[in-house]
Amino acid sequence: MTARETRGNTQGKEQLVTRLTATRLVSVAAAAGIALAAASGTAGAAQGGPDTASGTPTCGTSDLRISFAERLGGGMNHAGGTLELKNTTQRTCALRGYPGLGLADSQRKALPSHTVWGSTWYADDPGNKLIYLKPGEAAQANVAWTHSGTAARKGTYLLVTPPAARTHQAVPLDDLVDNGELHVTAVAHKVPVRG
Repeated sequence: MTARETRGNTQGKEQLVTRLTATRLVSVAAAAGIALAAASGTAGAAQGGPDTASGTPTCGTSDLRISFAERLGGGMNHAGGTLELKNTTQRTCALRGYPGLGLADSQRKALPSHTVWGSTWYADDPGNKLIYLKPGEAAQANVAWTHSGTAARKGTYLLVTPPAARTHQAVPLDDLVDNGELHVTAVAHKVPVRG
């Protein structure tokens, strides 16, 4: 091997090491980004937390009874309902933001799904506002989906995570959900259903 061949071979190894190091750095950065997103709660429910001005605690999953107050049908294969999140404690608690939603089968195993925050087929989004629930009071959120059979998931349960919470409650659903796509409004004391 000549000096020129050795130098060329060394430069190739240096380039390979540089590429491998860069690839590892990108992988570490991506993993850190995913961990940061998970830690900030973006994978589940959004934007809650205690009201620091008054010290009112956030309503946790175990503080609430979550159910459908009403189920909604409609034309063009739309379905949905008004979720009710009722404070079952003896103290006032606060909610703000959007509930996290998911689908589960009859064994309560999670199914692929994704959630879109904002207005739904049935209701306008009330916006991300802090609300207080006294003992026995309830908040609402409107949820909607289509069920025409397009890449439909059979959801036996709707998994509902209150805003700022990390755990969910399983609410009976028993419906097809096209592409696993669920739409939901922010929570409010009342989310009026259109017309």
